[in-house]
Amino acid sequence: MQEGQDLRLFEEHNLKGTLICVEGIDGSGKSTQLSILRDWLKSKGLDVIHTEWNSSELISQTTKKAKKKNLLSPRTFSLLHAVDFADRLEQIIIPAMKAGFIVLADRYVYTAFARDVARGVDKDWVRNMYGFAIKPDLTLYYSINAETSLERICSNRTPSFYEAGMDLKLSNNPYKSYVIFQNMVNTEYLQMVDEFGLVKIDAQQSIHSKQLKMREYVTNCLKKKGINI
Repeated sequence: MQEGQDLRLFEEHNLKGTLICVEGIDGSGKSTQLSILRDWLKSKGLDVIHTEWNSSELISQTTKKAKKKNLLSPRTFSLLHAVDFADRLEQIIIPAMKAGFIVLADRYVYTAFARDVARGVDKDWVRNMYGFAIKPDLTLYYSINAETSLERICSNRTPSFYEAGMDLKLSNNPYKSYVIFQNMVNTEYLQMVDEFGLVKIDAQQSIHSKQLKMREYVTNCLKKKGINI
């Protein structure tokens, strides 16, 4: 953190609820793990709410239209996602946490910190823009190399223009560009493990093994909040 910054991300929140986030590049299995966790927590009778990156009703459609036309500069891309996040934070995340819910976030501000900086946006500028975000109680980073990530997502679809970092002109080949860009994103994530206390998990383990590890971390996190599973 730079001198003079006053980020809520470095301060424990005083809300009743619990904020648990998952991070990682596509193909890491984080969304699957979060979905399984959500069902498990609900089966325990706990109040759970789920939120995804770039899903605000206020701005997500605008972002999607701009992406389709490949019109976004790195900074515009960053600003749109920040507006989306701010709306979800105020309309979904904070109200739910005030009510004592467990909020499961599929991606949080760390996605912006990784992707935007990999796109060349100033690191301090991005962090300051999200300075209003509250600190999660737990953030799990599912680490996977870009080559394996590409192999996994290509079993269902092809990488999108921005997902492959084609806007950066890293390579004319979208698959090569994807690997280069996602490796850059992974580099930023790794630096955040120490900076923000992200918990790194090997995403190449089996779904079952990853879920057991996730439940272990989540159970310990909830215990600190006085919730025993």
